[in-house]
Amino acid sequence: MKVLITGGNGQVGFELRRQLATVGDVLAPDRAALDLSDAGAVSAFLTQHQPDVVINAAAYTAVDNAESDQAMVERLNAALPAQLAEYCQQQSKWLIHYSSDYVYTGQGSAPWQESDTTGPCNVYGATKLAGDEAVANSGCQHLIFRTSWVYSAFGKSFLATMLRLGAERSALSIINDQVGAPTPARLIALITQQALTRLLSEGATLAGGVYHLAPRGETSWHGFACEIFKMAEQCGLPLAIAPDGVSAIPTTDYPTPAARPLNSRLSVDKLEKALAVQLPDWQSQLALTVEEIARSR
Repeated sequence: MKVLITGGNGQVGFELRRQLATVGDVLAPDRAALDLSDAGAVSAFLTQHQPDVVINAAAYTAVDNAESDQAMVERLNAALPAQLAEYCQQQSKWLIHYSSDYVYTGQGSAPWQESDTTGPCNVYGATKLAGDEAVANSGCQHLIFRTSWVYSAFGKSFLATMLRLGAERSALSIINDQVGAPTPARLIALITQQALTRLLSEGATLAGGVYHLAPRGETSWHGFACEIFKMAEQCGLPLAIAPDGVSAIPTTDYPTPAARPLNSRLSVDKLEKALAVQLPDWQSQLALTVEEIARSR
């Protein structure tokens, strides 16, 4: 079996490459080998390699830059998924695509259900929703995993930023009225592997469609930061800041070019039932990642 992972050098793509190494022949071309912004190059690559499964981990994730870089964000977040879905529909192949809590309005306090009405509050969210709709409307066999607050031991993320700033500064101000579940790329890759195994098994029972993929529990960015510093201290990572050096501020005190959702809670009941799994809590997952970072230094 030949598996194509787009965005293989990103946080999720890196973990997918590790998790799926024994599943089959994994193709994870870098930008030099495949420029995802070039529709012609993508078409030629698909024709040449004929993957049996396509896993789209590529996305334009610079939320603020997306407000002014509309052509590129639309290509990567909407047109690329549509192109991959067209290939999978024509070839009767499975497409696994990753989406975001940003497709919802970000209001209220109840966890979002997969069936809830969407309503993005910024360009990034609108293009992610357009990608979801293109995949769903293509007629291809697909899974769409909507996730939130992705981080990993590698690459750029809120975790990496906090560890860097926490080693440099004795005080930080972090937003406390945006709430969600920090999701490690490792967990995304593990669930993807389990889902893929189920899809390709004889007598597979996993239905295609949209699923939320996140750990159990919730926190704010402020709570996330405090937990990062607590665990970093326990693992002996260099810190200039103490957990009580993190001040809580409202979103209004930190204006950004793109609006942010206040409610990023995602109900994961549907995924747990479909895969017969119990998703872990976000704190235990963070501990594993911080420990991995500490071991690598």
